[in-house]
Parts: sequence; structure tokens; C-alpha cells
Amino acid sequence: MRLSVGCELSFDFAQETPLIAILNVHHSRVNDIEGIETFEATRGSSVDGYHDQFGNWCNRILAAPGPFTCSTNAVVYDSGMPDPVVVDAVQHRVQDLPAETLVYLLGSRYCETDVLSEDAWRLFGSTQEGWPRVQAVCDYVHNHITFGYEFSNPTRTAASGYWEGRGVCRDFTHLAVAFCRSLNIPTRYCTGYITDIGVPPPHAAMDFCAWMEVYLGGQWHAFDPRNNRPRIGRVKVAHGRDAADVPLTNVFGPNVLTKFTVWAKEAV
Repeated sequence: MRLSVGCELSFDFAQETPLIAILNVHHSRVNDIEGIETFEATRGSSVDGYHDQFGNWCNRILAAPGPFTCSTNAVVYDSGMPDPVVVDAVQHRVQDLPAETLVYLLGSRYCETDVLSEDAWRLFGSTQEGWPRVQAVCDYVHNHITFGYEFSNPTRTAASGYWEGRGVCRDFTHLAVAFCRSLNIPTRYCTGYITDIGVPPPHAAMDFCAWMEVYLGGQWHAFDPRNNRPRIGRVKVAHGRDAADVPLTNVFGPNVLTKFTVWAKEAV
């Protein structure tokens, strides 16, 4: 299956403004990209690329005053199969984990393991370790939080999402990440595209999505507490400790977002 994925973001800048955009398909899918993924910015802007500490591809931009637009577009080969389910994937003892996974056991800006640890063990301590425990976390979060774009709050943390019981996909993910880390399961926050392939209509307007990856059985596996079902056409853009590490754009100056368009669909 060939998937067309991309986005277009437009801003108004009152002055020359630096920004960082994390919008390109993650390097783990580079061999699946047909041809070259494009990244375009308004003429007159300077663009330099680099990898951040998590391996995500970032574009460092200096935009001129006035209207500014950046966009990406890629065709990605995909298996067309739903997310894999590996129910026998085991949970590793902390002392047996690879060193590079340990950072994903720690609390972070939006995932307060110190606040939520007691509740995590109370709710899930009696569940079977490994895949079943992570699925139990996702089931709980999926049912506990009410989804609504009107509930979006960029400063809401996992703990406040737990107490408020409402939010958007990043809030579902932050809470599930915090619970899993509290249970000694390395878990990282992911952002990217999910198609509506295989999902009955009506479909909401396309948006970037958040999910998580947990380290079980020697590899990373995708779990999606917001949708809580395997999906077809999941394409990662970036991962980190939480949303603070992988914003779509970091803008270093006053700005007005004037357009935000995302697409993820089967390529014609």
C-alpha cells in the first residue's frame, strides 16, 4: 500500500522569527519513502536540518517578517496491515534493560511518575506483566478520559488529565505513558500520522496524532490509548519523553497560526 502523508502550516510573523519544525517522517521509515520527502518553506527563509537527541529530524528556520508557510509531502510504502499485536511480548527486569531505554522510565515535564506511581500500582499491580499489563493501562485510560477538541489544553499534564478525566489524544498518551513508566515499563511518546483506512465513516478532519511505544520483548511496540485498537497506516514523525520534546513547531517570537492542514490517505 502507498500512503500520501503531509502537512501545511502558515503563520504571520511581525518580525524576523526563528523556529524549529519537526514535521518530516521519522528516519525509521526512510526505506519506505518513495523518492524524496519534500520540505518547503516560504521563499527567502533560511532552512538547516539536524537530528535532535532522540534522533528526530528537525528543520531550523529563520523566517522573514510577514506571511510564512512550510509544508511537507511524502509517499510512504506501508504493509496495509493493522498495528501488530504481540500478546506474549515479555516485560524486562529493569536491570536487564538496554541503557538507551532507561530515560523512558523517568518522569518528565508532562508525565509525573512521582505523582501517579501509587495509583498505577493500585490499579494495575495485579495484572499480568508484559503486553496484558500495557493493554490494561490503555483500556483504563481509553475509558477514563473523555475525548473532545474543546478540551485541549497545552499545559495539561498526565496527572491533571487523570483528575479532570477529559482531553485530546496527547492527554490520553501522557497518562498512559506515566502509568507504564511507573510500572517499570520503558515508554516513549510518539507523534505522527494515522489514516482512516479501515475505519467506518464519518471521519473527523485529519490531524496529527499522539500514541506511545513501549519496550517489551526486546523491541518497541505501538499502543494507542486514544483509539485503543490496531490501526492501518500509522506513520511516525517523532518520539521523545513527552510532548515537550516533539512539538510540531517551536516558534521563538510572537506569531499567529493562520492555516493548519494535514493529510494521510492511500495514494492514488
